[in-house]
Amino acid sequence: MHFANWSVALLTSLPLIAFMVISPLAPKISSRITIERTLALGLLILMLGVSLRSIPVMFYLFLGTGLIGCGIAICNVLLPSIIQAQFPYKIGIMTGLYTTFMTFAATVASGVSVPLVNRLGLGWERSLLVWVIPAALGLIAWAVILVRVRPRTGKVRLTHQPAPTNSSIWRDPLAWKVTLFMGFQSLTFYVMLSWLPEILYFYGMSITSAGLMLSYLQFLGIPISLVVPIIAVRVKQQGLFLVAVNMLFMAGLLVILIHATPVSMFIATTLMGVAMGSNFALALTFFTIRAKGAKNVAELSGMAQSVGYCIAAVGPIFLGFLFDLTQHWQYPLMVMLLFVLALMYFGYHAGKNQLVLAD
Repeated sequence: MHFANWSVALLTSLPLIAFMVISPLAPKISSRITIERTLALGLLILMLGVSLRSIPVMFYLFLGTGLIGCGIAICNVLLPSIIQAQFPYKIGIMTGLYTTFMTFAATVASGVSVPLVNRLGLGWERSLLVWVIPAALGLIAWAVILVRVRPRTGKVRLTHQPAPTNSSIWRDPLAWKVTLFMGFQSLTFYVMLSWLPEILYFYGMSITSAGLMLSYLQFLGIPISLVVPIIAVRVKQQGLFLVAVNMLFMAGLLVILIHATPVSMFIATTLMGVAMGSNFALALTFFTIRAKGAKNVAELSGMAQSVGYCIAAVGPIFLGFLFDLTQHWQYPLMVMLLFVLALMYFGYHAGKNQLVLAD
């Protein structure tokens, strides 16, 4: 199929648009049909989207991509509330496992998709259809869980839903701090994902090595995602830890700005990778430890991910525009320092030992 430039841009933006639109709706749906059933619905939508995307017709490619974004958004929003409801005394380890598998799966998918097309000769349609298998396995596993929690009366034992209150999480100051932290950590992640190879290549690294550095940056998030939530739930306040971690991020940016050599850029990538992995894990951990009850966790998660991905969408575009304007990465990297400072500010306040909608 032939794609115009506008259609490529729309295709890559569709999941992000779905995240922004569906994230605040997922808690409302779950309040009507329960969190468990809504999560199963998200997996079904994800499977449908993957299946449609593999049909070599442009309409189905776009429709499938949009549905994939909707399914992922539902699951991303509700999983933190499932963790708090089902594992209230193991939030750290369960959040760590959740974020680790998310990071690992994303890293594997990015590395396996092209070989499926080229080496196995599946073609892009069948290589895309392969990814319906993990979604199907997830749905089967979730169905088994729902059956096993069915008590003797024959009715499903559903996650406890607290009685609704008159308060709105959208008016809660702490919820906005968590949301803005989520937004700026997402922004810095997508900026690095979009532009790190270009930045390193601009400062003298070979294009092959620069591409490998992006894979290395993502790989660092796997062990970090497992460890950080476990540490975070063991301390009352995570603000100082978050500030210290993001000092590494700033150090990495400054290393590139001041003394960019192949070795120093490797060190800088390592520092930034550790910080980015920590920020992502902390953002997901905040959803479960800054809200009480599955309903509030889902609402906080939905709010933070909706606004957060809206903020994230601006970052790569703005920094790319700034580079086009100046023809140098010095100025975009200086703006990135400001983004990290904002991330540290909101993260420090989100890390205080408080709860959203606290009485």
